[in-house]
Parts: sequence; structure tokens; C-alpha cells
Amino acid sequence: MKTILPYIQIILSVLLITAVLLQQRGTGLSAAFGGEGNVYRTKRGFEKVIFGGTIVLSILFFAAAVATVLIR
Repeated sequence: MKTILPYIQIILSVLLITAVLLQQRGTGLSAAFGGEGNVYRTKRGFEKVIFGGTIVLSILFFAAAVATVLIR
């Protein structure tokens, strides 16, 4: 288990980075300065699946990191 955890963390980190990059940001940097007109918007379809997957992947990555620290 001690040798598998780093590989699991690498796989989870690549998947997490991909999930974050797939999330849609329509306006880019202008939203940081108040350029976004939509104050509240619901997620639908594929965007909702990616959002939920990102949360699950981040929890799994955190659990793998804690397990790595506890095993050493």
C-alpha cells in the first residue's frame, strides 16, 4: 500500500486538474473586476456532472494525501 499511494495521488491530481480546467468560465478576467452580469446561475447537464466530479476528486485526493502522511 505504501508504494501504491504516490501513484494514486498522481492519477488523482491529473484528473483533478483536468476537471478544473474543463469547468466553463465564459468571461475570463473581466469577472474579477465586476464584468459578469449573472449574479446567480444554476448548473445544468454536463457542467453539473463536472462540478460534482471535481468535488469527489478533491475529497479523494485529500484522503489519499492524509493516508500517505499517516502511513509514513
